[in-house]
Amino acid sequence: MTRRRQYGEVANLLQGVMNVLEHFHKYMGIPQIRQLSERVKAAQTELGQQILADFEEAFPSQGSKRPGGPSNVLRDACLIANILDPRIKQEIIKKFIKQHLSEYLVLFQENQDVAWLDKIDRRYAWIKRQLVDYEEKFGRMFPREWYMTERIAVEFCHVTRTELAKIMRTRAKEIEVKLLLFAIQRTTNFEGFLAKRFSGCTLTDGALKKLESPPPSTNPFLEDESTPEMEELAMEKGDSDQPKKPKAPDNPFHGIVSKCFEPHLYVYIESQDKNLGELIDRFVADFKAQGPPKPNTDEGGAVLPSCADLFVYYKKCMVQCSQLSTGEPMIALTTIFQKYLREYAWKILSGNLPKTTSSSGGLTISSLLKEKEGSEAAKFTLEELCLICSILSTAEYCLATTQQLEEKLKEKVDVSLTERINLTGEMDTFSTVISNSIQLLVQDLDAACDPALTAMSKMQWQNVEHVGDQSPYVTSVILHIKQNVPIIRDNLASTRKYFTQFCIKFANSFIPKFITHLFKCKPISMVGAEQLLLDTHSLKMVLLDLPSIGSQVVRKAPASYTKIVVKGMTRAEMILKVVMAPHEPSVVFVDNYIKLLTDCSTETFQKILDMKGLKRSEQSSMLELFRQRLPTPPAGPEAASSLSLLAPTPEQESSRIRKLEKLIKKRL
Repeated sequence: MTRRRQYGEVANLLQGVMNVLEHFHKYMGIPQIRQLSERVKAAQTELGQQILADFEEAFPSQGSKRPGGPSNVLRDACLIANILDPRIKQEIIKKFIKQHLSEYLVLFQENQDVAWLDKIDRRYAWIKRQLVDYEEKFGRMFPREWYMTERIAVEFCHVTRTELAKIMRTRAKEIEVKLLLFAIQRTTNFEGFLAKRFSGCTLTDGALKKLESPPPSTNPFLEDESTPEMEELAMEKGDSDQPKKPKAPDNPFHGIVSKCFEPHLYVYIESQDKNLGELIDRFVADFKAQGPPKPNTDEGGAVLPSCADLFVYYKKCMVQCSQLSTGEPMIALTTIFQKYLREYAWKILSGNLPKTTSSSGGLTISSLLKEKEGSEAAKFTLEELCLICSILSTAEYCLATTQQLEEKLKEKVDVSLTERINLTGEMDTFSTVISNSIQLLVQDLDAACDPALTAMSKMQWQNVEHVGDQSPYVTSVILHIKQNVPIIRDNLASTRKYFTQFCIKFANSFIPKFITHLFKCKPISMVGAEQLLLDTHSLKMVLLDLPSIGSQVVRKAPASYTKIVVKGMTRAEMILKVVMAPHEPSVVFVDNYIKLLTDCSTETFQKILDMKGLKRSEQSSMLELFRQRLPTPPAGPEAASSLSLLAPTPEQESSRIRKLEKLIKKRL
């Protein structure tokens, strides 16, 4: 049958003989059994050599003879190859595929015009035609479980990757970014076509495996990213509360050809560096041309549109680059991102913050006391205040979005490289812009109030004859607060926490400054101290109401802010209360001071005595008494607890405030 090439009958008989022979495997010590086994092996060897010769004749690997067509003899020979040594089958497959792709290597030689990247489509069109041609001519000749169509496609991919890598090395200087992206796009499209057509079961060491269902993915970051727009939306809004889509399996053919482009992706990275540089320059020019945001509640404080444009472009680049490579090029792209995040923070945000003047107010006391609405004490215009708020809001948006960008980059890159992605420095830069913006707003309002405080300290408080309404300097401070704070609050409506920070920083700046100027009010008469106490109480009420001043919606001030105002202004009130107290007998006065102010500093006590207008001789005896009456803090761990006892409890503070209010009402 072998000599007559009756391979169909041989295949059935040979399989039966081998099955029977298996039962006699343990009897190979018997000569007759061993001889029969050797005869079967000899028959198998003869069959294998004959089948290989038949395929070589039908599909010659060399020479000008055209390959023959399919035949029933060769189809049956494949059935025998399934039974014989696996090397026979592998040899048949290898020779057939090599012969089938021989034309490709000639057509697309390195020196041919069609071999270059601009005509890469022709490579993929050629293999698609070949696969159709194979199915029509030889589809029935090879057993289905040999997956010959897929094997031809896979070998084509390996050859193409090698050939493209070779020609790109030779002509590296001719690779432009558009050409590179075109070639990569066409190649990844082809890899996607292969994934739809084939299972990828021949990719692992040539071993066949049956794919009943896609294997579970081991990539924890795998998502359905069908469109960049969907990713942008997820990045901006966060996808924590979005329903998770079922994870798609990896494309087994991803990178089978496109991996050859990775060494040349520096061209893409350099291009993005240039594009982003031009984008930042355009943002700078647009800002200069269009000017700051218009001063109204709809636009003022709004996020600058340029920052959204920047992050949309970043997202596009990130998705594009991750499709090209998840290795070192992604790290290089991250470095470019960092560079232009810093540039955006410097050139667009910090660079456009209004500059403060070095002088601290130029108004005279007389003009201040006569000042009306429309005071010129505030350094920043309405437009400038709106711009600062807009830059602050933009920096907050950039800070939050940069954090999301870092997370997304870590998802896209190889797990081994995630440690190298760190945008903390850039986030800190945006935090600095926020902090500087708040500081500018505080300095502006603070500076506007300075002339009023100076006027307060220059007034002749010993000549005040009666307690009246609040003093002009208080009206001036309130006017500036009412001018600035509502604008800032409205323009920071979307960033409430930073408005609270502004309020806290202003209170922490204004109150100590107010107390410093309070000490400069000397000497003070009893009536003068009462007037100052009334003024201090008025300022305290305004400061407590500062977060919602001028607002139709009255919202309770944050507890953290209220605590600072109550603590600071109560101290101011207590200073005045001590000043109002008679200094005789001295012991009672000193003890009262220690009880009310809990301040063991002789410097502060000296300032109180100056405010009272005591002579130096009286002051020296008082200071000596003060030093004697001071409680001596115990050494060691008890010191801390004893110091804490000096501070008034909230209940004591509240009681003092109530008494003070009664006193003011009585005076009024």
